[in-house]
Amino acid sequence: MKARHQRMIFIGAVAAGMLVSAGFAYRAFNENLLYYQSPTQVIEGEPTIDRRMRLGGLVVEDSVKRAPGSLTVSFLVTDNIHSIPVEYTGVLPDLFAEGQGVVTHGQLKADGRFVADTVLAKHDENYMAPEVAESLAEGERRAAE
Repeated sequence: MKARHQRMIFIGAVAAGMLVSAGFAYRAFNENLLYYQSPTQVIEGEPTIDRRMRLGGLVVEDSVKRAPGSLTVSFLVTDNIHSIPVEYTGVLPDLFAEGQGVVTHGQLKADGRFVADTVLAKHDENYMAPEVAESLAEGERRAAE
């Protein structure tokens, strides 16, 4: 075999390897992408059952319930139009409170519960996650219509 043919085979193999690597990277990126949705988007849109996503809004007053003797807590997240029940097992952030903004990461289950594996609370009195503020503004706009 001539050196030119060997070189062409090598270049073809490298190009094929790069395409396969790019395909794997693209697939991994799409599988790990967390889309943000408000409760209204979850209820009115096509549900993404068992797919990881972010759910955000305000923690509904008097909705936080703790299971006795465990770290499991349930609460409602609202955008002032719709509410979704959230269940979380673990230690909540110090700034987690009823009536405050929250973003949760997890999965929506077929029964309508959102099972969170991460709960993020706002970090000071004046800050609210941009996604949460936007979904609340959308809720106020829709309520005014």
